[in-house]
Amino acid sequence: MEELTMANFKQYTKTNGTKAWEYTLSLGFDPASGKRVRSHKRGFQSKKEAQIAAGREESSVYDHGIKSGRKQSFQEVYDLFMVQYQKTVKSSTLRKALGFYRNHILPTFGKKDIKKVTPLQCQHVINDWSKSIQDPKKVMNYASKVFQYAMRMELIQRDPTKLITIPERKDKPTGDIDGNFYDKDELNLFFQCLNKERNEKAKTLFRILAYTGMRKGECLALKYSDIDFTAGTISITRTLSNGVDGLMLETPKTRASIRTIDIDPETLNVITRWRFTQKKAMLMLGFNIGNDPDQFIFTNNKNKLLTPSRTTIWLDQIINKYGLKRITTHGFRHTHASMLFEAGASIKQVQQRLGHADAQTTLNVYTHVSKHAKKDTINKFVKYMES
Repeated sequence: MEELTMANFKQYTKTNGTKAWEYTLSLGFDPASGKRVRSHKRGFQSKKEAQIAAGREESSVYDHGIKSGRKQSFQEVYDLFMVQYQKTVKSSTLRKALGFYRNHILPTFGKKDIKKVTPLQCQHVINDWSKSIQDPKKVMNYASKVFQYAMRMELIQRDPTKLITIPERKDKPTGDIDGNFYDKDELNLFFQCLNKERNEKAKTLFRILAYTGMRKGECLALKYSDIDFTAGTISITRTLSNGVDGLMLETPKTRASIRTIDIDPETLNVITRWRFTQKKAMLMLGFNIGNDPDQFIFTNNKNKLLTPSRTTIWLDQIINKYGLKRITTHGFRHTHASMLFEAGASIKQVQQRLGHADAQTTLNVYTHVSKHAKKDTINKFVKYMES
């Protein structure tokens, strides 16, 4: 903060003819407007009284900063915050954040004076959000980022969101792991049905997902140069994301996500057959991709990156057509983890293969898979006893 200027004291004559003292004090600059702020007060009976008052005002400004002379809305502070924030995150993260601000935070806080938002108001907001938003805590954390920025800019003294209690949802979702995977028989049935279709691209993609545990974005970002057909490995160094300006390639979400994993011979054969099919199909569309190592394994008919939502469409078509158990594309990652655990792989081995940054994430998957396996075991026992 700018150093305070010494006060100027002056004696003056009041309208009734008596003498009094006044002072003028430069306080620095208004953080909201950027304009210099001066304090002028009068009516003191003595110079000593004026000096004491000026000293108190100086001390207050030193301790608490200048009180802005105008209303500073949450929206205005958000606009300043976003200029800096967008320089610090990936485009895919920014896209998600903008959705939270646009759909929930700005409609709630946007027009409010940021200095007057109270913890009680924030508590009411989080209570309402918990009735309609799946993860209200995450949304409030994004609101907190703006309040924290306002604190750093010395516009407010505290973040009101830090004093609230996050309500426990009675209908709390069980997460995306519970039941969101296939067991061995279900996976075999899925591929039996998929193999009846003529979509070779989908067959290749779901084979890779199920037999590597790769994230969908990592799979869609693969080039043929990432496959070592001799060593039987796949190197994962990038991911496809939906950014603010459309599809884009980014580095994986964590350092642990950058990895090289082994793949089985049949999956290599599936990729090899698809490469041959892809070359013929793209040539008919006017693209001579040949054996270009930088060719993406999965592209659209214009040889551009494949939209991630396309995989969901393929999956829904197969599930609906054959009446299969419904899982998401990410469920194939859980499926792979489940198979690894059943095959006797350790937590550490699964963590490294899936690219989890910490073992707790892997343990969460293991816990859900084990719970499902226990239920399946007792169901088999009951069926056996009733037969």
